[in-house]
Amino acid sequence: MSLVNPIATWYQTNSMNNLPSSRYRSGQVFSFLPHPLKNKLPISFFSPKPTKNFTVFSSISISAILAKEQEEDSKIKEEPTFNFKAYMFEKASSVNRALENAVLLKEPVMIHESMRYSLLAGGKRVRPMLCIAACELVGGEESTAIPAACAVEMIHTMSLIHDDLPCMDNDDLRRGKPTNHKVFGENVAVLAGDALLALSFEHMSTATKGVSSDRIVRMVVELAKCVGSEGLVAGQVVDIYSEGLSNVGLDHLEYIHIHKTAVLLEASVVLGAISGGANDEEIAKLRKFARCIGLLFQVVDDILDVTKSSQELGKTAGKDLVSDKMTYPKLLGIEKSREFAEKLNRDAREQLAGFDPEKAAPLIALANYISYRNN
Repeated sequence: MSLVNPIATWYQTNSMNNLPSSRYRSGQVFSFLPHPLKNKLPISFFSPKPTKNFTVFSSISISAILAKEQEEDSKIKEEPTFNFKAYMFEKASSVNRALENAVLLKEPVMIHESMRYSLLAGGKRVRPMLCIAACELVGGEESTAIPAACAVEMIHTMSLIHDDLPCMDNDDLRRGKPTNHKVFGENVAVLAGDALLALSFEHMSTATKGVSSDRIVRMVVELAKCVGSEGLVAGQVVDIYSEGLSNVGLDHLEYIHIHKTAVLLEASVVLGAISGGANDEEIAKLRKFARCIGLLFQVVDDILDVTKSSQELGKTAGKDLVSDKMTYPKLLGIEKSREFAEKLNRDAREQLAGFDPEKAAPLIALANYISYRNN
């Protein structure tokens, strides 16, 4: 089976228009990929842009047109609208309360202070929201998904603490505050990340209620793969050893970002779906959706890094340029990167077409939020 890199396919189609149509594939998704230098399995499930249908009207009176428009306007007003701002506030509040209760301040005080410092420092809580929204989409309840939502946020926080260390990205600012190792020291910061990783599995396994044991085991496996040597760790390692390389291509860059960023968003959605009782077909569609928005998140992140200030981002701006990292703007340019982000957003939303539109609204809104965010 011949598989094609979606980034390379998109880039060649939009910049050179010389890609044979026979090489295009859709409907394929891979959760974990081999080494980037031998990468033959990039994600390649993107579908072509939907064509727009245009109707030509002739011999129709102006009054008829106006009447038709008024009728359509009234229909639009009658349709229920989704208040994404209220949704974000509600879900973030639920997640923050659950995280506060999951990591209590106890002995040894220093390590728990360090864990809470980064875990409760704010943040958009996008990953927990994705987990909850996916659970509710397939008929589950928020309370069922909350432990898994907390688990992915614990792992995300662990990755940020470790990412900021001097031996990694060596950053001083995170979410507008000094990084963990600047406050508690490198040794405690490393241990705080380790403790959050361990707690994520314990909390999800013991606090999840009303879910069968076989589904909880499946969730544990999903989370372990996401964070291990074929997931976050793989992306981080390849990212470190790619700094300063001049021959990094799109395949290589895609591998880094799928593993370093997209896998955790993918796990968030899939964990929510499993806990909510989704069947295998629904999980597969939601996995594709998550892979799209996971890569979208990183494309937007790369764009923001070179277009926003440190104050706007809440973290050090331009650090990718300083460390000579390969990014989408560096390979494609800003405009092509933005076009690719738009395509990823469209492709993500297409995966939700078969679900209840009202229940899918939060995931669609989250995809748009990731696409158009400013920090």
